[in-house]
Amino acid sequence: MNIAVIFAGGTGQRMNSRTKPKQFLLVHGKPIIIYTLEAFDEHPDIDAIVVVCLREYIDVLEQLIAKFGVGKVSAIVPGGSSGQESIRNGVDKAHSLYPADSVVIVHDGVRPLIDQQTITDCIASVKENGSAVTVVPAIETIVQSKDGVITNIIDRKQCQLARAPQCFHLGELHDAHHKAMEEGLGDFIDSACLMSHYGHKLYEVEGANSNIKITTPSDFYIMRAIMDAEESSQIFGL
Repeated sequence: MNIAVIFAGGTGQRMNSRTKPKQFLLVHGKPIIIYTLEAFDEHPDIDAIVVVCLREYIDVLEQLIAKFGVGKVSAIVPGGSSGQESIRNGVDKAHSLYPADSVVIVHDGVRPLIDQQTITDCIASVKENGSAVTVVPAIETIVQSKDGVITNIIDRKQCQLARAPQCFHLGELHDAHHKAMEEGLGDFIDSACLMSHYGHKLYEVEGANSNIKITTPSDFYIMRAIMDAEESSQIFGL
């Protein structure tokens, strides 16, 4: 089975939104989180979706899922005190519902422009290699610095940016999360870092540059511009 675990537990402090978390902001009348869920709901190889949500917004999300007809959501679980804990909550729920050899696709709820091909490629990579980490090429120069002084300029041809989804076998990701919890390790920035720490080889899947994370107001406007451009291309054949 192929199970998506969607993390929608952030509060959106960098978005400067005083009314609601960023994943519930509307774009063309639809919340960002619904665009994300629809991408997985509409993919033929995704069997079920587990969503990690801010506890106080679970009722709101349930209503939105019903309103927009997202049919593959099998569970909504509350987030934790950190991103790592929140993902663990989602992985735990998926592990309790589905076989350990399932493919788990961990994705940000505020990456709504995920395309179908990337999802397909990630699933294929896990089945063949055991992992899939979505990446895009670095298009700007990356430097290392210390105390305000640049110490190294890295050849950007050798660099890529890690994004989501990040995908593994469900049982292996579940075990890694609980090993980290037992060892008191709670500062892994994402699933890739966690799995790498415990010796898992990470295989890359190149994704689309449009698969941005909606974190700041400028991201919000970029998302809207990308959607408008795609809509225009459908209408006018651009």
